[in-house]
Amino acid sequence: MSDFFLQIDGKKVAAKPGMTLLEAAQTAGITIPTLCHHEQLEPYGACRICTVELEAQGRTGYVAACTHPAEADQVVRTRSEQLDRIRRVLLEQMLSHAPDSEELLELAGEYGADPGRYEKEASFCILCGLCVRYCAEVKQKHAVGFFDRGAKREINFIPEIAVKECWDCKECFPLCPTSALQAAYVLIESLMAPPQAESCGGCSGHG
Repeated sequence: MSDFFLQIDGKKVAAKPGMTLLEAAQTAGITIPTLCHHEQLEPYGACRICTVELEAQGRTGYVAACTHPAEADQVVRTRSEQLDRIRRVLLEQMLSHAPDSEELLELAGEYGADPGRYEKEASFCILCGLCVRYCAEVKQKHAVGFFDRGAKREINFIPEIAVKECWDCKECFPLCPTSALQAAYVLIESLMAPPQAESCGGCSGHG
């Protein structure tokens, strides 16, 4: 099908049917920050750091650029005072879980987030799900998954699979935006003390 055009940050951008707003922006060289996005994985929209302002069909709202489809005549803004405020709060919340993450601290500097705003809950995980999704979608091993729900939700390795698969793989480690060392720690901890909570491989509670 033919290309169509939308406007991103005042620039006329060509896109193809099936593209997301993030993909359309990337083809035009426009940067939108991401944390849970990976080009090899299905769009997920968990971290919301890619939130953009969208004008379409007479309405204005905020959507996740990594999951929202690009359409003709949309007007998209990737940076504004309100968007900076949204990203700032998201980063402050995530930094309470992973206060030493270099990737988060770099974004915090760009958007003026205060790393000490919220009390530290050092799980070192922001539930982006990159490791879970990569293992399932790319490796098709399902050696790591979500456990428990709500505030207790966490990511853990499945010992029975991890002990056979993970030591020779570790491809999910560098994907982790909070630390590859943390991923290694969780793997070792899982093998020493298998998780007991009910697993859940589906939707994310992180927003």
